[in-house]
Amino acid sequence: MILWYSGCGNSLFVAESLAGQLGQGSETGQSVGDTLLSVTQAARDHISLSFRTDSVLGIVFPVYAWSVPNLVLDFLRQVQMDGRPQYVYAVCTCGDNTGCTEQVLRRTLKKRGLTLHAFFTFRMPNTYINLPGFKLDSPSLAQSKIRESMDRFQETVSLIRNRAAGSYFAVRGTGAFWKTYILKPLFYALLITDRKFHVNENCSSCGLCARMCPLQNISMQNGRPHWNGHCTNCNSCYHRCPHQAISFGRISCDTTGQYCFKRTE
Repeated sequence: MILWYSGCGNSLFVAESLAGQLGQGSETGQSVGDTLLSVTQAARDHISLSFRTDSVLGIVFPVYAWSVPNLVLDFLRQVQMDGRPQYVYAVCTCGDNTGCTEQVLRRTLKKRGLTLHAFFTFRMPNTYINLPGFKLDSPSLAQSKIRESMDRFQETVSLIRNRAAGSYFAVRGTGAFWKTYILKPLFYALLITDRKFHVNENCSSCGLCARMCPLQNISMQNGRPHWNGHCTNCNSCYHRCPHQAISFGRISCDTTGQYCFKRTE
């Protein structure tokens, strides 16, 4: 089983790619992770997790504020589990660095009686633009990050199939402890909000923002999106708007551009 959460598609691409490869089976003929389960869907539907003694659990998510997204942590803390997986791995996607993401996840799982055996980091294109100084990667840098991650993909699959232990491709960055344990709480307390989202006259009332919101936080009212206060600032609505009609405060698509993962094959 692979649990996944994704806002703009980077982590979903990784989760789907892993499921496709791992579902083909290992050299012993055993599948180790072909079932995909959305964290947000599982939380909404109160789905419990059931494991056999030889089960493998993968967890795939983007790094938010140098840590595991709170909604992923909340799910892992609360989900009902029948049995325990034999092997647990995680894959995070980040724009630049992870801070102490691995340590946060490891402690959270330990409290549920689970051991995190392997942790993988894939650098993928940046998506966060909500503060001055944060911007998208250039198209060439974005493609370079994707190529670099895909170059490591088969090695990752092999390590998971062999149930390897360790931390791979780590990019903790400088000031990791300070970013994860000091800045992250401040981010969530002061900056994670949907009150600054608004639309301009370019809005066509297509409703794509509402359909693509992973938290179902957007409703269409009088043909316009309305944010309902349960946002995690994944920016899926902002980046996917086909008419660049959504802005966040003074930050608009025509000045920052947009990004969401698109398959090229």
